[in-house]
Amino acid sequence: MRHDFFVMEVTRLFDILDNYLNEYPVEDAICGKENGNWVRYSTRDYVRIVNDISYGLLQLGISKGDCIATITANRPEWNFLDMAIMQIGAIHVAIYPTISESDYNYILHDANIKMIFVSGWELLKKITNVIENIPGLPERVYTFRNLRGYRHLNEVVELGRANPCPQYLQQIKDSILPDDVVSYVYTSGTTGNPKGVMLTHRNFLTNVYGVLPIIPTKTHNRILSYLPLCHVYERMMNYCWQYLGISIYYAENLARIQENMVELQPDIFTTVPRLLEKIYDKILAQGRKLKGIKRKIFFWANDVALEFDFNKSKGYNRKLKWARKLVLNQWYKALGGNLDVIVTGGAAIQTKISRIFWAMGIRVVEGYGTTETSPVIAVGNFFKGGFKFGMAGKVLPGTQVRIGSDGEILTKGNHVMKGYYQLPEQTAEAIDSEGWYHTGDLGKLTADGHLQITGRKKEMFKTAFGKYVVPTLIENKFAEDSLIDNIMVVGENKPYAAALIVPNFQDLRSWCASKEIPYTTNEEMITHPDVLKKFAKIVDQYNKFFGDTEKVKRYRLISYEWTVQTGELTPTLKLKRNKLLEKYKDTIEQLFN
Repeated sequence: MRHDFFVMEVTRLFDILDNYLNEYPVEDAICGKENGNWVRYSTRDYVRIVNDISYGLLQLGISKGDCIATITANRPEWNFLDMAIMQIGAIHVAIYPTISESDYNYILHDANIKMIFVSGWELLKKITNVIENIPGLPERVYTFRNLRGYRHLNEVVELGRANPCPQYLQQIKDSILPDDVVSYVYTSGTTGNPKGVMLTHRNFLTNVYGVLPIIPTKTHNRILSYLPLCHVYERMMNYCWQYLGISIYYAENLARIQENMVELQPDIFTTVPRLLEKIYDKILAQGRKLKGIKRKIFFWANDVALEFDFNKSKGYNRKLKWARKLVLNQWYKALGGNLDVIVTGGAAIQTKISRIFWAMGIRVVEGYGTTETSPVIAVGNFFKGGFKFGMAGKVLPGTQVRIGSDGEILTKGNHVMKGYYQLPEQTAEAIDSEGWYHTGDLGKLTADGHLQITGRKKEMFKTAFGKYVVPTLIENKFAEDSLIDNIMVVGENKPYAAALIVPNFQDLRSWCASKEIPYTTNEEMITHPDVLKKFAKIVDQYNKFFGDTEKVKRYRLISYEWTVQTGELTPTLKLKRNKLLEKYKDTIEQLFN
């Protein structure tokens, strides 16, 4: 683990560039794929392009405090714009590419956006109707592709290159303070309009300095990045990678992550638990296709991996050695064969998934936080006692955490946002008079400083008998089964808990094949008697972990996958409960008749 990274004083995020250039002059600082080929930008290229864009933006009249929006998947241009916008004192509003037209309309108006940078046609089509109704904005839309009728980012670069003003730029940088707002990060809005979280340089850097000591790095490490950079978690981690001089490679897309892993052999990977669950489901699906002794060995190794823990007996360690040699090493190679650390956040990871990856030889640590806290509040680490299965990690140094009388997690420190943009009342609701931010999450602090998340305060409901139910606890447990892709537990003011269950249709197809059941359509299969019997067994199996008031008494299988694109999930893959309650209103009502 390297401890030599505190080389230069970094008090504003763009100061990272000076550290990057002086300490880590590499040829592949920021990398993305275009037309099937990796395009690599050196540290020097990176800094030069950033400065040229800053000069260009100044020529176009952008001044301190103006808001510039980016709408794109991950790519090097996002980093160029991010740093260029920040070092002229403007505010970067990074918007999810997957939100609805109404959310685009709200954000672009709310933030009074002066310029927009969009990746290409698909996203332009989503915002065309919106920007046409904002005076002056259609003329200030730039793209990363040569599209007829639209300006290109390169025009800003060339304008800046032709009109350099390094002294003026330095004056602006010198005037920027650590507590100046650097970004509005709009929450995903599971209920109501998105809220613009105002984050400062100090907010982000408090997290960066808190996380840096726990990242094990070596010279020429590579990170494969796929989580949206507009999400505060991946964004903050990207600042960490740049501070440490780790080469950043942006995955082509979600579907090609595994191919990119094999191709690049990254050392570190940041993710949400959902992807790891899908990787594991795919591994199990391959195992189910095996026959005879190969199948037995495969699932024996899987069982050994599921038992993984620290300080196990010598007998277990011998079994693990053989399991790795016979099976688990093949799983490891399928993930590039060089992966050392996975940092996961955004939701609780199933303990069994964490054990599987540790058994493979990949160290998985979990973190917890919110957009409003820049984002990390607690994270596991590799020091003695720094990691425990089922825990969200240890509270970061300099971060205060306490548990409220109602079990809510409260936090205080320089990581807490400045507030919600133009929403003083909602800011006052979130941050009390003593400076404690109320996360809305329920949790416990162990005696040795580990934070355990137990649920979401607003998602708790009371049954008709006055018993409280925390749906996320039940959902997380049921989701451990490979045949369940998603589940939402309901029962507000009802006599019992019930659920909507989305099968993992890929695994269901494999299961049907193993039972010689012809697979027709998803709609037909969720009513097939054998499938219904299987899910009845699954529900009975997981109900055993809960008290009577928490057991899922009735449920309904749903015939299609819930996704961000179809509107059931937020960009961070959380359930949009209010939307689901409305969408399945009649179905839910039938569960209680």
